[in-house]
Amino acid sequence: MSGRHIPADKINLRLILVSGKTKEFLFSPSDSAGDIAQHVFDNWPEDWCQEAVSKAEILRLIYQGRFLHSNVTLGALGLPFGKTTVMHLVPRENLPEPNSQDQRQKSKGGNSSCCSASCCIL
Repeated sequence: MSGRHIPADKINLRLILVSGKTKEFLFSPSDSAGDIAQHVFDNWPEDWCQEAVSKAEILRLIYQGRFLHSNVTLGALGLPFGKTTVMHLVPRENLPEPNSQDQRQKSKGGNSSCCSASCCIL
């Protein structure tokens, strides 16, 4: 989509807001989610003025459906260098409580998406 050259030692993040607006930023693999939130806050794009937030600490990154904690680095996520990775950027005071155990229990539980009748193939 963009004709911009991405250095081989950098990671290009395409950040998407809830409104659908996007912007790309270059980061190092050692940059953390907290560093990214601070950088974006400090360099807030003009065309994002309606989505402006009061402080960097409420900006949260979502990658592959999961909120990133502020100390996780891009390198730790195994993102490819010299490429563009898409993440969502949302304002949120607190991260949701981890519930992966709850989700696993629900998926293993008795609530099947199939009907309750027995099926027989003839």
